[in-house]
Amino acid sequence: MNKHITELAEHAGVQLFEDKSFGWSVLAGTDDNLQKFAELIITKCAEIADIEKPNSIGCGYITKTKGMLIKEHFGICNEV
Repeated sequence: MNKHITELAEHAGVQLFEDKSFGWSVLAGTDDNLQKFAELIITKCAEIADIEKPNSIGCGYITKTKGMLIKEHFGICNEV
């Protein structure tokens, strides 16, 4: 399992179990924990997408970055 995924799961309070028969991990946690885990993954993806082009402000408006669009698509609040 990817160490970054494991760290996010721990932060969200989600347990990961390696299932050798299926070759993937099984998630266990409450609905709130699983939602938090998904939000952490989305937020991290958005942060990575924004590395190349940080939020740009010009001409009196904010240009949405790729990361902002990812978070908007999944309903994660953007902090502007």
